[in-house]
Amino acid sequence: MAAGFTLLELLVVMVIAGITLGMVSFNAMPSDRQALQKESQRIALLLQLARDEAIVRNRPIAFEVNAEGYHFLIREDNVWQAMAQDDLLRDRAFQRPPVAVSITPPLPPQAALRVVFGREPVDKPFVLTLASGESTVAINADGIGHFVVQ
Repeated sequence: MAAGFTLLELLVVMVIAGITLGMVSFNAMPSDRQALQKESQRIALLLQLARDEAIVRNRPIAFEVNAEGYHFLIREDNVWQAMAQDDLLRDRAFQRPPVAVSITPPLPPQAALRVVFGREPVDKPFVLTLASGESTVAINADGIGHFVVQ
């Protein structure tokens, strides 16, 4: 009598291994909601940094966002300039574009949504909402420097 595994036993083991690997790889890939939540947390931290930088530099800094990504601008000599030399406030693309962006209270219509941080430590509160597919995440700004992702 030969000892060993039958073809059927090997196939069952391979099917179980394949299902297990499939479930692990499916769980390892973040969902749209997780990706949007992570991006919103990054934006909230960068907004706080931009607000602090505007106060420290004594110059307005703007956050501009569209469906593909976002960037920060600084006002120098009455002209908005990209902050290309800044490692943190550089241009960034969304991980999973396009992302629908809205703000409450609404701003006047323009090409891209722009939030300007002035030299004052108190700004107007706002809610920045990001949506991708079925997922929606809001960043609440209280006007005194706190940005909370919900």
